[in-house]
Amino acid sequence: MKRLVRRAARSGRIAAKLAWSILHRHHPLMVHLIPIRRCNLACAYCNEYDATSQPVPLAALHRRVDLLAGLGTALVTLSGGEPLLHPEIDQVVAQVRRRGMIATLITNGYLLSPDRIEDLNRAGLDHLQISIDNVEPDDVSMKSLRLLDPKLKWLKERALFAVNVNSVVGGGIRNPRDAVAVTRRARELGFSSSVGIIHDGLGQLQPLEPGALDVYEELQRLRPFNVNRVDRLWQDNLARGRPNEWRCRAGARYFYVDEFGFVHYCSQYRGGTGTPLERYTREDIRREYVTRKACAPYCTINCAQQTALFDSWRSPQGEVAGAPAPRPVAR
Repeated sequence: MKRLVRRAARSGRIAAKLAWSILHRHHPLMVHLIPIRRCNLACAYCNEYDATSQPVPLAALHRRVDLLAGLGTALVTLSGGEPLLHPEIDQVVAQVRRRGMIATLITNGYLLSPDRIEDLNRAGLDHLQISIDNVEPDDVSMKSLRLLDPKLKWLKERALFAVNVNSVVGGGIRNPRDAVAVTRRARELGFSSSVGIIHDGLGQLQPLEPGALDVYEELQRLRPFNVNRVDRLWQDNLARGRPNEWRCRAGARYFYVDEFGFVHYCSQYRGGTGTPLERYTREDIRREYVTRKACAPYCTINCAQQTALFDSWRSPQGEVAGAPAPRPVAR
């Protein structure tokens, strides 16, 4: 009963936020906030981690959450690195909720425990995404179903927040059909599922290996229509190596705040905008909202695509004089 009540309350809050977001366009829909760059794993396809960084101080994270709330942000996703390496991550989640925003977290799952799940429950986490790449661990990824299935069972038994299991195709994953097993297991446990097409170090399309396209299409048939499939047309085109024509609102409706507190378009393009969050204003949001991004046609960044859907029917974009050029992130 507690889970049903919380689910209903969460759905109502999210629906209200989305309705408000459709009406008011010059504020962020989603922001990725990085509490720590370090990760306990070293997946071969990932360029978003290191092995040495210390956690961002809690006071700095609270300040960044407050600044995001001041910009009218609807949803904050804590990512990394591995956000569960931050010893006070539940307090960051609680601050996001206190400021009236939706709180989500992306994890590799290794540090989940019954106590950690209860901490996230108490903090008010709304949604958790756990990434699982294969059935058995290998030198590409240790995020395997065999090692993480006990964590999934704990989430099933204890989590009061929504859980999504994300699997990937491409990027050197040895057995593409492992993603089907991961998706089926997620559905058995009552979780939602999503599938990602691995990008290169510029956030651009990395062509699927032979056989991966068939697996991708099977995965799409397995998944019911929900918020994780609103970008299906984009993914279908990318899976076939075709560009997409769309209005990317990165820097406005979606952006990425790194561990140093700088705003970027996304995890793969740094330097656009490259402005400290303390100096990021509504005027920056208005500028980036109408700035055309040259990287958009072959972009595989799902968050940027999903947030852009809210404004796909309005506000054409063009080249904006003086807009900074993005820089690809170094591997």
